[in-house]
Amino acid sequence: MFTIVSFAQNEIKINAKIHENGKRIEVFQEVKITNTSNTTLKEITFNDWNNAFSSKKSALAKKFSDEYNRSFHLSKKNERGETEIFSIVNENANNLEYYRNGNQVDILKIKLSQPLNINESTILKIKYQIILPDSKFTKYGYSESKTLLKNCFLTLASFYSGSQSEENSDDLTSEISNYNIDIQHDNLILTTDLDVEVSNENFSRIKGNGRNNFFIALEKKASYEEFKNKHINAICNIKTKDVNEYQKVLIIDKITDYVAEKLGKSNQEKIMVSQEDYDREAFYGLNELPSFISPFNDDFVFELKFLKTYLNNYLAANLKINFRNDHWIIEGIQHYYIKKYIDENYPDTKAFGKLSRLKILKGYKIINMNFTEQFMYNYLLMARKNLDQPVGGPKNTQIKFNEKIAGKFKSGLSLNYLNEFLGNEYLEKSIKQYIELNKDKNTDNKDFKSILENNSNQNLDWFFNELIYSRNKIDYKITHAKKINDSIEVTIKNIGDAKVPVSLYAFNNKEIVSKNWVENNSKTFKVTIKNDSINKLAINYNTEIPEYFIGNNFYKLNNKLFGNKPIKFTFFKDIENPKYNQVFFVPTAEFNLYDGVLLGMKINNRSIIDKPFNFDFTPNYSTKTSTIAGHGNISYNKQNRFNNQYNTKYTFGGTHLHYAPDAFYTKITPSINFRFRNPNLRKNEGEGFLIRQVYVNREKSNVVFVENSENYSVFNARYAFANTELIKQFSYGTDLQVSNSFSKLSGQIQYRKLFESNRYINLRAFGGFFVYNDDRKDFFSFGIDRPSDYLFDYNLIGRSESTGLFSRQFVNAEGGFKSMFDTRYANQYIFTTNVSFNIWNWIEIYGDAGTFKNRGFNAKYIYDSGIHLNLVQDYFELFFPVYSSNGFELNDKNYGEKIRFVITLSPKTLTSLFTRRWF
Repeated sequence: MFTIVSFAQNEIKINAKIHENGKRIEVFQEVKITNTSNTTLKEITFNDWNNAFSSKKSALAKKFSDEYNRSFHLSKKNERGETEIFSIVNENANNLEYYRNGNQVDILKIKLSQPLNINESTILKIKYQIILPDSKFTKYGYSESKTLLKNCFLTLASFYSGSQSEENSDDLTSEISNYNIDIQHDNLILTTDLDVEVSNENFSRIKGNGRNNFFIALEKKASYEEFKNKHINAICNIKTKDVNEYQKVLIIDKITDYVAEKLGKSNQEKIMVSQEDYDREAFYGLNELPSFISPFNDDFVFELKFLKTYLNNYLAANLKINFRNDHWIIEGIQHYYIKKYIDENYPDTKAFGKLSRLKILKGYKIINMNFTEQFMYNYLLMARKNLDQPVGGPKNTQIKFNEKIAGKFKSGLSLNYLNEFLGNEYLEKSIKQYIELNKDKNTDNKDFKSILENNSNQNLDWFFNELIYSRNKIDYKITHAKKINDSIEVTIKNIGDAKVPVSLYAFNNKEIVSKNWVENNSKTFKVTIKNDSINKLAINYNTEIPEYFIGNNFYKLNNKLFGNKPIKFTFFKDIENPKYNQVFFVPTAEFNLYDGVLLGMKINNRSIIDKPFNFDFTPNYSTKTSTIAGHGNISYNKQNRFNNQYNTKYTFGGTHLHYAPDAFYTKITPSINFRFRNPNLRKNEGEGFLIRQVYVNREKSNVVFVENSENYSVFNARYAFANTELIKQFSYGTDLQVSNSFSKLSGQIQYRKLFESNRYINLRAFGGFFVYNDDRKDFFSFGIDRPSDYLFDYNLIGRSESTGLFSRQFVNAEGGFKSMFDTRYANQYIFTTNVSFNIWNWIEIYGDAGTFKNRGFNAKYIYDSGIHLNLVQDYFELFFPVYSSNGFELNDKNYGEKIRFVITLSPKTLTSLFTRRWF
């Protein structure tokens, strides 16, 4: 625990001249550094946020790549920022050496001419130039209308946190310093949260004491308004629709009064509440619907936007913490008070606002749940996917959805849980005290814990160990209850990992009779409560505990016709409702050439939040054949939370569709899928091992005939590895198939590279051979230009077509050739390579080459090349053959019949293109 006072120890003077309407800044900076660390310093480290944008190999660039953010890697050099150092001298005007380590381009290290002992001071003078990045990357930097300066000048890296690269996480931690800044800004309007001593249209002198960050806006046209009251001077430009100035004043006074009461008076007189800050950390759940629906009043939207942003900036200004390692403290306090504010001021507001008034939507919990109930579901969204992370872990280790959304809500829910357990406002008293004691000095989580334990007189190791610094699952279940005289003995089982206090509710019908907090670290334990006409029990009834699975929390002492929960039927989809066993009906429409349009109803239990056991049945009516078709599956997901083999999925599935105009196929597949991942979830790296048995029954067809292929069974084992990010994608896999009539082994490797020139190349290699087979037919052979798909794995519109449009549907599997050859299958071996390179945007050139052999024939070498229009990858693509082993294909009078296409009619495929940047 450190509580070293560093207020006013460091002095930074900056003389800055703005050029090119805010794009370039010429800077002379003088820094007086006092060594408040506990060791002698031989060099001084500066944060250089601006220079993080100078390289496509920096930690910031890697973060963008991990999240599939293309804007930075497709940017031009003049859109990216950089810092150019002209000179660095000490107080004796001696030049000093400086350097940057490898790709840590945003960390500047300056070698001192002599060691700086503890509590001694030195002065550095730095002359440099800033080229600001385009604000489209992070909201900060340069744009045509304004320049936003946050962390853009060189700042002293924290002596305690050490150097840390910028990763667009708002967690840059700098030493507390006094700032004196002169800025020449010809014809630009300056707005700042620093104190303004002099300001006109060309020049401003601003200062701030005890600061580790500040905000400066330079605009051609002023967008900020000042709202000054007894607590604070709030400077705001949050966009609103129909909220007038009087309403804004009332709302801002209301919020600042609330924050001052709960957290104390701000140590900083001015706080910026900008649209850019809000856009970076928007209120998830407030803006997810299209604007034309407008389920909330404009003043309510403005109020929540201001509340969220003001709380964040207030806490950042008044807590001198390590923003990377202890971010959860600010996020937890922020979201705890957001929840409390809404619950107190808008207790009847629903998650989807006015939509809850529509009678047709009355039965949907997601529409009618209270506004702050969504906090729990936002956390569960990741926890049920086994993607949640400890909220107390470093911010730069968290995946985007956890960093921006789920982790923040979990932190707030955890503090709310602690408040409910401790009672007597111990939590709120401790939060206020923690802020008051640490406004002027460095602090950390140990100080916070110490204050909580002193005020509550309790050991809170369980809270920090189980909820903050681990991802241990909280999950309790009532397994049995029996009446004994005037009492009820309740058996509770801990089926999770965490050992924490749990709330037990007792009901007489809908009335809560009692609530008890139970503390027991055993796996199974018994609790005795008084029987006051109790007929129902519940754990965590008001979801004060951030529990992993709340659907097993109810226990009825009487009627158990449908178990402890009744069944509820709902159209389309809903959020998980712990009071019911939910069944959903979803109208569906599918298409293939033989069934025509398939109209049906998907019957499933899949809510918006993942669950372990799922069923999904889709009976369809085939409009073309007037028959019943469809598919379905039952699956069980076992999540392994503390193992690289993080998921095991057991599935039993079946399909019954036409494979020809006059014949059905029926496919039955039991399978087990083992999934592995890197412990560092930021690495988009995973492995999978699938074992399945595929049973196929094909009715005989008078249109499509393959001898002795109607019924077969294939054992299939597949292994796959993938490491995917924006810049580089690499994957490989193997496939073993064994049947009575054949056995074959194949493998493929794929590689995609995005170059700094914004060109990319795709490489794929495939190889396969038969161990044994019947060489008299091609039904199980390797496909050269399209797989025969005898396992019915691909969504082929006309799977049995040999001519016509649908015969040209392309699947990037097996041989992967785009041109169609006289020989289309290989029954001994095949080895191919597929290459493509983009020449402009989504226009690519491709080339394929390979060799294959059929039994009884000599091996053949083939090749092809052409143009690929990659309009929407994996969703809609076109291939235009140009030259191949067939010759110059453009000369063919039937060239239209050679064009290949990729089309996917599954919305899930398109959706995955967007969700990968979050998960």
